[in-house]
Amino acid sequence: MTVAPSPDGPAAQNGRAASDWLEELAPVDDFARRHIGPTAADIQQMLETLGYERLEQLIQAAVPAEIRLARSLSLPTGLNEHQALAKLREIASQNHVYRSYIGLGYHACITPPVIQRNILENPGWYTQYTPYQPEIAQGRLEALLNFQTMVTDLTGLEIANASLLDEATAAAEAMSMSYDVCKNKAAKAAKRFWVSAACHPQTIEVVQTRAQPLRIEVIVGDHSQLNFKQPPFGVLLQYPASDGAVEDYTDFIAQAHAAGALVTVAADLLSLTLLKPPGEMDADIAVGNTQRFGVPLGYGGPHAAYFATRQAYARKLPGRLVGVSKDSRDRTALRLALQTREQHIRRDAATSNICTAQVLLAIMASTYAVYHGPQGLKRLATRIHQLTAALAAGLEKLGYGLGQAPFFDMLRVEVGDQAEAIRQRAAQQRINLRTLDARTLGIALDETTSPADVQTLLDIFAGDKSAPALRQLSPASPLPTALQRTSDYLSHPVFNRYHSETELLRYLYSLQMKDLSLASAMIPLGSCTMKLNATAEMLPVSWPEFSQLHPFAPVEQAQGYQVLFQQLTDWLAEITGFAGISLQPNAGSQGEYAGLLVIRRYHQSRGEGDRNVCLIPQSAHGTNPASAVMSGMKVVAVACDDDGNIDLADLQTKAEKHAPQLAALMVTYPSTHGVFEATIQTVCETVHRHGGQVYMDGANMNAQVGLCRPADFGADVCHLNLHKTFCIPHGGGGPGVGPIGVQSHLVPFLPGHGLSPGVGGEQAIGAIAAAPWGSASILPISWMYIQMMGPAGLRRATEVAILNANYVAKRLADHYSILYKGTSGLVAHECIIDLREFRKTAEVSVDDVAKRLIDYGFHPPTMSWPVAGTIMVEPTESEAKAELDRFCDAMIAIREEIRQIEAGKVTAADSPLRHAPHTTADLTDDWIRDYSRQQAVFPTDWTRDRKFWPAVNRIDQAYGDRNLVCACLPMSAYE
Repeated sequence: MTVAPSPDGPAAQNGRAASDWLEELAPVDDFARRHIGPTAADIQQMLETLGYERLEQLIQAAVPAEIRLARSLSLPTGLNEHQALAKLREIASQNHVYRSYIGLGYHACITPPVIQRNILENPGWYTQYTPYQPEIAQGRLEALLNFQTMVTDLTGLEIANASLLDEATAAAEAMSMSYDVCKNKAAKAAKRFWVSAACHPQTIEVVQTRAQPLRIEVIVGDHSQLNFKQPPFGVLLQYPASDGAVEDYTDFIAQAHAAGALVTVAADLLSLTLLKPPGEMDADIAVGNTQRFGVPLGYGGPHAAYFATRQAYARKLPGRLVGVSKDSRDRTALRLALQTREQHIRRDAATSNICTAQVLLAIMASTYAVYHGPQGLKRLATRIHQLTAALAAGLEKLGYGLGQAPFFDMLRVEVGDQAEAIRQRAAQQRINLRTLDARTLGIALDETTSPADVQTLLDIFAGDKSAPALRQLSPASPLPTALQRTSDYLSHPVFNRYHSETELLRYLYSLQMKDLSLASAMIPLGSCTMKLNATAEMLPVSWPEFSQLHPFAPVEQAQGYQVLFQQLTDWLAEITGFAGISLQPNAGSQGEYAGLLVIRRYHQSRGEGDRNVCLIPQSAHGTNPASAVMSGMKVVAVACDDDGNIDLADLQTKAEKHAPQLAALMVTYPSTHGVFEATIQTVCETVHRHGGQVYMDGANMNAQVGLCRPADFGADVCHLNLHKTFCIPHGGGGPGVGPIGVQSHLVPFLPGHGLSPGVGGEQAIGAIAAAPWGSASILPISWMYIQMMGPAGLRRATEVAILNANYVAKRLADHYSILYKGTSGLVAHECIIDLREFRKTAEVSVDDVAKRLIDYGFHPPTMSWPVAGTIMVEPTESEAKAELDRFCDAMIAIREEIRQIEAGKVTAADSPLRHAPHTTADLTDDWIRDYSRQQAVFPTDWTRDRKFWPAVNRIDQAYGDRNLVCACLPMSAYE
């Protein structure tokens, strides 16, 4: 029974004004409570375990007093999910989605709903981590193998990686690889890279940015005028050209090869269903964007680029490569191959700093090809081409001159003095055209273009004239026979089976079930911050106001994005203390690179361009030295002491020795070893005193938000991993976003972009990503997170992240050695568990422990970094105490299994540790081991109730590298 409230309200009954009670009503729900895993009671129990009464006491002990923030962050009060979504809706409404026929490598497309719902919007896919544990990543690896096969088939080349960040950075990587593998000593010594002026302008700019610190001269010109008497080491061509022209480069490539140069072709992948592929022209490398394969425009990203090359260059291929291997039962199994984590091994000798790919988007693109199949893709391309030919015929009837034929989907239209009038008529129809020059417009059609759209375009160009009716036109394909593709592609069964939604849905579900994601269990990876990616944060990604804008649409059509960018940069500036933020870097590695280029440009502006020494602690993430070398710097290692901290004496010695050339120090804080170094201010002061700048790697920012700010304790530059601290999901290994914050003296040098004049500082470094604001469409995720958490929620999240890590360390301290702790005996937001002793006492390796954790239903923590033979655990603030206890219980049970070996009760070779992870095959096949099947696969009550089954047994990594196969098996394998 419901009792009606008093007419005067409850406040009036207590002697207050009738309206007061309304003002006292707070929202019933708040987001921070949903985001943070432990309850208030849990927090109190965990504090008691650690010997503290209040959370504030723990933080005061863990975080050095001299760097702690003395005030609350000046951020908007936290909103609940409904309120934040409503506020963001208002912002999104300021974006206006026009039909964009701009091209430049970006095209409107149709994301099949089965792919949108079951991949893009599915936490079983977007909350996965990089597939470094292949036994629990077989589904994702198969989808990436499909991607590699799709790329090699369509480009006609032999090997492809599992995606790069965007087409422009892929072209820059091609330049670096071309230099590395070029055998013409004179060309390498001259260090000239030739770029066709017909390439997309953003690609040219990113290549120029990459070339400058490497002292490579980029020559931009007409490829038909290239004189090979002084050959470059490499050449970059666009196919089709940026203005739509299609040309057979076979003869040109032969000339380049005769002169000892390598040739890269930036190719539109969909066009290659109709056009002669680069591999058949004898190109050495093909790069491009797979965005039009079902991935929304997203105002520039994220999108998966591709990179294909010859088999001979496999070990020079940048980024990740999925290869075929076998497991311990000799069954086919997939894993990342070769130099997948090359930068961690080779460091400053690495050929690339790429750490994050675009896995989620690559999976969408490969699934798009699986769904449509070779014939479906060809029909799509043919339809686009025929509509383009019809448009061309109509424009010629109207008297307009067209650019060089043949073409695929882009027309160059000579309009004389009519350009502005045509653009205005187009704008009235909510249509964007590309301006090639004052008298020339460009029109790029796409999958979404209809015959009615083409008629509308003809009406716009006709103006006061009568436009020809589309039905009266008889367009003929302008593609000459020599340019038409005759070779087969996508003949593998996977591209010819799943063409109904029922079949594709089941295939996707079967792949998803092979991958452990945050939807399955905690992923306690140190330095990777696998926290909650809340549904409310993810919803706006699919809103058309964010997802359907072309990155080079007029900025007045994207005012909602501009509001979001401004608010997000203001909030990030307040959180970090920096004066300026650039959102352009579309990965953490790109943030490192951008930050170092800003430092380099700053020194040059002061007449100190000879400063090129970068000090890097030996414990640093491998991308740090790789990024430094890419930025034209010389790496000098700084020692760490026995506690894992930077050795101040060695730092002082190196800073003094290299003072005239000292450019920067790269430091991670809290340290790579997971502690708050009390000497961080001294470290920064030392570098500044000798003329250098301090670059802080923001990988561990999740231990700082609301508690301390890098700009306050001495950092000059810091990149932020929005895919870690600020809740953008890892997407199975990408997307990532790595914006940088800088002090005021570095603001003038923030990255610019030639196609967006308002981006960057007054003395900006060049573009480091293809799109002006990088992966813009996923920035609403971080906006939502900060807006919903508010200053109090953000601080509490950081505090609980530190609490959770210390609770895990405390619970495991009686069973394992916790390698590093701060001066107070506490860790920061992660802890390192030392497993090295077990090599001697039980012949148990870090791999054995990691794989056994899979049997207990966990993704293993980060392995053997920063110290070989250890695991690094970061529980984050999102995991509840029950899940932390489950992890600790699993680790304690594994320690007991090790003790059984140490006591001689079982040999290492016969223990479940050595044979982990166990699969369903272990239940059904003959059992000849000394331990029971139950102990193997159901070691706990939880696993009996919610078992996650790895798809394969332990994989033989070395076998796969010795027998490299990086594409789907041929048809004969299925016969």
